[in-house]
Amino acid sequence: MPVSIKTAPVAFAFGLFASLSTLGFTTPARAATAAQCDWPAYRTFVEHFVQADGRVIDYSTPTLQTTSEGQSYGMFFALVANDRATFDRLLAWTRTNLASNQFDAQDPRLPAWQWGRKPDGTYGVLDPNSAADADLWIAYDLLQAGRLWRDNSYTTLGEALAAQIVKKEITSLPGLGPMLLPGPQGFQTGELTRLNPSYLPLPVLRALAREMPGGPWSKLADNAYQLIKTTAPQGFAPDWAAWRAGQFVVDPKTGDVGSYDAIRVYLWAGMTAPADALAKPWLAALGGMHTLVSQNGFPPEKVASITGAPSGEGPLSYWGALAPYFKALGDEHDLALARTHLAALDNPVQGHEPVYYDRVLGLFGTGFVDGRYRFDDTGRLVPGWRNACD
Repeated sequence: MPVSIKTAPVAFAFGLFASLSTLGFTTPARAATAAQCDWPAYRTFVEHFVQADGRVIDYSTPTLQTTSEGQSYGMFFALVANDRATFDRLLAWTRTNLASNQFDAQDPRLPAWQWGRKPDGTYGVLDPNSAADADLWIAYDLLQAGRLWRDNSYTTLGEALAAQIVKKEITSLPGLGPMLLPGPQGFQTGELTRLNPSYLPLPVLRALAREMPGGPWSKLADNAYQLIKTTAPQGFAPDWAAWRAGQFVVDPKTGDVGSYDAIRVYLWAGMTAPADALAKPWLAALGGMHTLVSQNGFPPEKVASITGAPSGEGPLSYWGALAPYFKALGDEHDLALARTHLAALDNPVQGHEPVYYDRVLGLFGTGFVDGRYRFDDTGRLVPGWRNACD
């Protein structure tokens, strides 16, 4: 982790604070700084889900799988926590196991999306196709790490990975323009292109546009908004959608259901900087979820995006995703409701320990609403430690 050189006045002040502490006093500034720099929920995540070698494990799956998504999220949380050692372990494991050691700035290989226990009991890649959302997040993590930790090696690798995404995972849809494919293989058949709305976090696209202004990122952000707006006529995002004959249509494989994938669409919208030109329109396009939670007191596990018909009750992970969404909407009541549910992350009931997705979306949500990080209007990460913990 980075070490700051303290000036004499700062050292004197620190000594004064230490003296006060030994006398039983805690200064408000010191208490606030300690709370901001220490992230217990992150430490719990690392202890429970990250192996010593940097592998993030989803224990709720039969294959004890690791996904490129999990690695990318882990890297993001490590950056928010100013935990460079864990960031580097996550990156190294990803390089070795998901990219077959072909992950350098000269020609990075898009990482396989799924790794875990095979039918014969050995461990390795289960599906070599890459996942575009994870690739976007990894590129973003690297670019932000290069800036925040002042290390150009992260930056050059992030730029190279972003170039590979443009080359292999972005297509030009007739009548629309650039759009992100969920992966390089298997999502375009004839005139039909399958799409995943949750793969397009606006802050990430903004940051890539800032770092690589000659790329398709700004136009991709505009097209992503059109995807969300068009496929959520009742204010509910679907898990999957498609493009055919010049328009967005219901995905022929999964239908119009919105559930465990789509819940992240509300999360990304809630985390977008209010100054972003698309922030308010994006939130407005997703108003159905807000209305339904306000009426029923809980989010639906599934909802039909075309009719708005809900079913079931969403798990803890949904509250993590929705907390920033409620905050962005200025809904203190539903935000307080989300916080009440998310308290289970800090005080789990024996036998009901939160699973991987609960922890991950819970970290995104609580970290954001507690002010541990935010995104500026160009998508750059602004972690709380940048000023408080240096």
